[in-house]
Amino acid sequence: MIHNTFILALAIVMAASDSKPTLRTAHEVVAGMIARDSERQATLHGYTAIRRYVLENRSYHKRAEMLVRMTCLEDGSKQFEVVSSNGWGGARRHVFPRLLEAETEAARPDRRERSRITPENYTFEMAGMEYVRGRPAFVLTIEPKSRNEYLTRGRIWVDADEYAIIRVEGKPAKNPSFWVKSVHFVHDYDKDGSFWFPVSDHSVTDVRMFGATEMSIEYFDYMPNASPFALHEDAALRSPR
Repeated sequence: MIHNTFILALAIVMAASDSKPTLRTAHEVVAGMIARDSERQATLHGYTAIRRYVLENRSYHKRAEMLVRMTCLEDGSKQFEVVSSNGWGGARRHVFPRLLEAETEAARPDRRERSRITPENYTFEMAGMEYVRGRPAFVLTIEPKSRNEYLTRGRIWVDADEYAIIRVEGKPAKNPSFWVKSVHFVHDYDKDGSFWFPVSDHSVTDVRMFGATEMSIEYFDYMPNASPFALHEDAALRSPR
Protein backbone atom coordinates (compact mmCIF):
# COMPACT_ATOMS: atom_id res chain seq x y z
CA MET A 1 0.00 0.00 0.00
CA ILE A 2 2.85 2.36 0.87
CA HIS A 3 4.50 1.54 -2.43
CA ASN A 4 1.31 2.29 -4.36
CA THR A 5 0.79 5.54 -2.46
CA PHE A 6 4.33 6.63 -3.29
CA ILE A 7 3.80 5.84 -6.98
CA LEU A 8 0.52 7.78 -6.99
CA ALA A 9 2.18 10.82 -5.38
CA LEU A 10 5.06 10.65 -7.86
CA ALA A 11 2.62 10.41 -10.78
CA ILE A 12 0.73 13.49 -9.56
CA VAL A 13 3.96 15.47 -9.22
CA MET A 14 5.12 14.42 -12.69
CA ALA A 15 1.74 15.31 -14.20
CA ALA A 16 1.85 18.72 -12.56
CA SER A 17 5.38 19.26 -13.85
CA ASP A 18 4.33 18.28 -17.35
CA SER A 19 1.39 20.70 -17.26
CA LYS A 20 3.51 23.67 -16.19
CA PRO A 21 4.17 25.96 -19.17
CA THR A 22 7.72 26.18 -20.43
CA LEU A 23 9.45 29.46 -19.62
CA ARG A 24 9.79 31.48 -22.80
CA THR A 25 12.07 34.32 -23.78
CA ALA A 26 10.76 37.86 -23.53
CA HIS A 27 10.80 38.08 -27.34
CA GLU A 28 8.66 34.93 -27.67
CA VAL A 29 6.12 36.09 -25.09
CA VAL A 30 5.78 39.56 -26.60
CA ALA A 31 5.45 38.13 -30.12
CA GLY A 32 2.70 35.78 -28.93
CA MET A 33 1.00 38.59 -27.03
CA ILE A 34 0.93 40.89 -30.08
CA ALA A 35 -0.31 38.13 -32.40
CA ARG A 36 -3.10 36.96 -30.10
CA ASP A 37 -4.17 40.52 -29.33
CA SER A 38 -4.48 41.25 -33.05
CA GLU A 39 -6.67 38.16 -33.46
CA ARG A 40 -8.97 39.20 -30.62
CA GLN A 41 -9.21 42.81 -31.78
CA ALA A 42 -10.18 41.68 -35.28
CA THR A 43 -13.35 40.11 -33.85
CA LEU A 44 -14.17 42.85 -31.32
CA HIS A 45 -16.45 45.50 -32.82
CA GLY A 46 -16.64 47.77 -29.81
CA TYR A 47 -18.44 47.28 -26.50
CA THR A 48 -20.17 49.01 -23.62
CA ALA A 49 -19.42 48.66 -19.90
CA ILE A 50 -20.12 50.24 -16.52
CA ARG A 51 -17.43 51.66 -14.25
CA ARG A 52 -17.49 52.66 -10.61
CA TYR A 53 -14.82 55.18 -9.53
CA VAL A 54 -14.03 55.72 -5.85
CA LEU A 55 -11.59 58.45 -4.79
CA GLU A 56 -10.52 58.71 -1.15
CA ASN A 57 -8.14 60.84 0.90
CA ARG A 58 -8.01 59.50 4.44
CA SER A 59 -5.87 62.36 5.78
CA TYR A 60 -8.65 64.85 5.04
CA HIS A 61 -11.54 62.39 5.40
CA LYS A 62 -12.65 63.04 1.83
CA ARG A 63 -14.41 60.54 -0.41
CA ALA A 64 -16.19 60.69 -3.76
CA GLU A 65 -17.83 58.11 -5.97
CA MET A 66 -18.90 58.19 -9.62
CA LEU A 67 -20.77 55.68 -11.79
CA VAL A 68 -20.09 55.91 -15.53
CA ARG A 69 -21.38 54.19 -18.65
CA MET A 70 -18.55 53.78 -21.16
CA THR A 71 -18.88 53.09 -24.87
CA CYS A 72 -15.84 51.88 -26.79
CA LEU A 73 -16.25 52.21 -30.56
CA GLU A 74 -14.76 49.82 -33.11
CA ASP A 75 -11.81 52.17 -33.75
CA GLY A 76 -10.94 52.13 -30.02
CA SER A 77 -12.16 55.63 -29.23
CA LYS A 78 -14.21 56.00 -26.04
CA GLN A 79 -17.26 57.95 -24.95
CA PHE A 80 -18.37 58.44 -21.34
CA GLU A 81 -21.73 59.19 -19.77
CA VAL A 82 -21.83 60.00 -16.06
CA VAL A 83 -24.74 58.10 -14.50
CA SER A 84 -24.32 59.42 -10.95
CA SER A 85 -21.79 60.99 -8.59
CA ASN A 86 -21.71 61.87 -4.91
CA GLY A 87 -19.38 62.89 -2.10
CA TRP A 88 -16.31 65.15 -2.15
CA GLY A 89 -17.29 68.17 -4.26
CA GLY A 90 -13.78 69.08 -5.40
CA ALA A 91 -13.23 65.58 -6.80
CA ARG A 92 -16.60 65.55 -8.57
CA ARG A 93 -16.08 68.99 -10.11
CA HIS A 94 -12.40 68.74 -11.05
CA VAL A 95 -10.74 65.32 -10.65
CA PHE A 96 -13.37 63.03 -12.18
CA PRO A 97 -14.00 65.18 -15.29
CA ARG A 98 -10.24 65.44 -15.87
CA LEU A 99 -9.88 61.64 -15.63
CA LEU A 100 -12.54 61.05 -18.26
CA GLU A 101 -11.14 63.80 -20.48
CA ALA A 102 -7.63 62.33 -20.29
CA GLU A 103 -8.80 58.82 -21.16
CA THR A 104 -10.93 60.09 -24.03
CA GLU A 105 -7.86 61.89 -25.38
CA ALA A 106 -5.54 58.88 -24.94
CA ALA A 107 -8.02 56.57 -26.73
CA ARG A 108 -8.20 58.68 -29.87
CA PRO A 109 -7.15 56.58 -32.90
CA ASP A 110 -4.22 58.92 -33.66
CA ARG A 111 -2.91 58.65 -30.08
CA ARG A 112 -3.77 55.12 -28.98
CA GLU A 113 -0.63 53.55 -30.46
CA ARG A 114 1.49 55.77 -28.19
CA SER A 115 0.14 54.03 -25.08
CA ARG A 116 0.03 50.39 -26.19
CA ILE A 117 2.38 47.83 -24.63
CA THR A 118 4.33 47.02 -27.80
CA PRO A 119 8.00 46.79 -28.86
CA GLU A 120 7.62 50.22 -30.46
CA ASN A 121 7.05 51.76 -27.02
CA TYR A 122 8.88 49.42 -24.62
CA THR A 123 11.84 47.17 -24.02
CA PHE A 124 11.00 43.88 -22.28
CA GLU A 125 12.93 41.55 -19.99
CA MET A 126 11.79 38.17 -18.69
CA ALA A 127 11.44 38.11 -14.89
CA GLY A 128 10.03 34.60 -14.37
CA MET A 129 6.62 33.00 -13.87
CA GLU A 130 3.89 33.40 -11.26
CA TYR A 131 0.28 32.39 -10.75
CA VAL A 132 -2.40 35.10 -10.93
CA ARG A 133 -5.89 34.06 -9.79
CA GLY A 134 -4.86 30.43 -10.28
CA ARG A 135 -3.55 30.90 -13.84
CA PRO A 136 0.13 30.59 -14.81
CA ALA A 137 1.58 33.83 -16.15
CA PHE A 138 4.85 35.05 -17.60
CA VAL A 139 6.25 38.06 -15.73
CA LEU A 140 8.12 40.70 -17.73
CA THR A 141 9.66 44.01 -16.72
CA ILE A 142 8.79 46.86 -19.06
CA GLU A 143 10.92 49.93 -19.64
CA PRO A 144 9.51 52.79 -21.73
CA LYS A 145 11.57 53.95 -24.70
CA SER A 146 10.49 57.57 -24.14
CA ARG A 147 9.12 59.72 -21.31
CA ASN A 148 5.71 59.67 -22.93
CA GLU A 149 2.99 60.61 -20.40
CA TYR A 150 0.94 57.58 -21.47
CA LEU A 151 3.68 54.99 -20.79
CA THR A 152 4.49 52.94 -17.69
CA ARG A 153 7.63 51.75 -15.93
CA GLY A 154 7.05 48.46 -14.10
CA ARG A 155 5.93 44.88 -14.79
CA ILE A 156 3.31 43.02 -16.77
CA TRP A 157 1.87 39.53 -16.24
CA VAL A 158 0.94 37.66 -19.44
CA ASP A 159 -1.38 34.65 -19.30
CA ALA A 160 0.70 31.61 -20.30
CA ASP A 161 -2.17 29.92 -22.16
CA GLU A 162 -3.78 32.81 -24.02
CA TYR A 163 -0.97 35.38 -24.13
CA ALA A 164 -3.23 38.12 -22.79
CA ILE A 165 -2.05 40.74 -20.32
CA ILE A 166 -3.72 39.99 -16.99
CA ARG A 167 -1.93 42.51 -14.78
CA VAL A 168 0.10 45.70 -15.11
CA GLU A 169 1.87 47.18 -12.10
CA GLY A 170 4.13 50.21 -11.92
CA LYS A 171 4.31 53.98 -12.15
CA PRO A 172 4.04 56.55 -14.95
CA ALA A 173 7.13 56.98 -17.12
CA LYS A 174 6.74 60.73 -16.65
CA ASN A 175 5.75 62.44 -13.42
CA PRO A 176 2.50 64.27 -14.21
CA SER A 177 3.28 67.30 -12.05
CA PHE A 178 5.75 68.87 -9.61
CA TRP A 179 3.01 68.58 -6.99
CA VAL A 180 2.88 64.80 -7.38
CA LYS A 181 5.57 63.05 -5.33
CA SER A 182 4.77 59.52 -6.51
CA VAL A 183 2.17 57.36 -8.21
CA HIS A 184 1.81 53.59 -7.97
CA PHE A 185 -0.91 51.55 -9.64
CA VAL A 186 -2.12 48.01 -10.32
CA HIS A 187 -4.42 47.21 -13.27
CA ASP A 188 -6.05 43.76 -13.40
CA TYR A 189 -7.68 42.12 -16.43
CA ASP A 190 -9.84 39.01 -16.78
CA LYS A 191 -11.56 37.02 -19.48
CA ASP A 192 -15.20 37.77 -20.28
CA GLY A 193 -16.50 35.48 -23.02
CA SER A 194 -13.90 35.49 -25.80
CA PHE A 195 -12.24 38.74 -24.76
CA TRP A 196 -10.00 40.10 -22.02
CA PHE A 197 -11.15 43.32 -20.36
CA PRO A 198 -10.07 45.45 -17.38
CA VAL A 199 -11.77 44.37 -14.15
CA SER A 200 -10.15 46.61 -11.54
CA ASP A 201 -7.64 49.40 -11.05
CA HIS A 202 -6.10 50.60 -7.83
CA SER A 203 -3.73 53.56 -7.61
CA VAL A 204 -2.15 55.64 -4.86
CA THR A 205 -1.02 59.18 -5.65
CA ASP A 206 1.09 61.02 -3.09
CA VAL A 207 0.57 64.78 -3.51
CA ARG A 208 2.75 67.41 -1.80
CA MET A 209 0.96 69.12 1.13
CA PHE A 210 -2.09 66.94 0.54
CA GLY A 211 -0.99 63.39 1.25
CA ALA A 212 -1.91 60.08 -0.33
CA THR A 213 -5.09 59.82 -2.35
CA GLU A 214 -6.36 56.38 -3.38
CA MET A 215 -8.49 55.66 -6.40
CA SER A 216 -10.22 52.38 -7.22
CA ILE A 217 -12.08 51.61 -10.43
CA GLU A 218 -14.36 48.61 -10.80
CA TYR A 219 -15.38 47.51 -14.32
CA PHE A 220 -18.43 45.34 -14.98
CA ASP A 221 -21.44 44.60 -17.23
CA TYR A 222 -19.41 44.24 -20.43
CA MET A 223 -21.50 43.95 -23.60
CA PRO A 224 -19.50 43.40 -26.82
CA ASN A 225 -21.16 44.76 -29.94
CA ALA A 226 -22.34 42.31 -32.57
CA SER A 227 -20.33 42.23 -35.79
CA PRO A 228 -21.68 44.23 -38.76
CA PHE A 229 -22.06 40.92 -40.64
CA ALA A 230 -24.18 39.44 -37.85
CA LEU A 231 -26.37 42.54 -37.75
CA HIS A 232 -26.82 42.34 -41.53
CA GLU A 233 -27.78 38.67 -41.30
CA ASP A 234 -30.24 39.40 -38.49
CA ALA A 235 -31.85 42.22 -40.47
CA ALA A 236 -32.18 39.94 -43.50
CA LEU A 237 -33.92 37.27 -41.42
CA ARG A 238 -36.34 39.79 -39.96
CA SER A 239 -37.24 41.46 -43.26
CA PRO A 240 -40.51 40.34 -44.91
CA ARG A 241 -40.12 38.12 -47.93
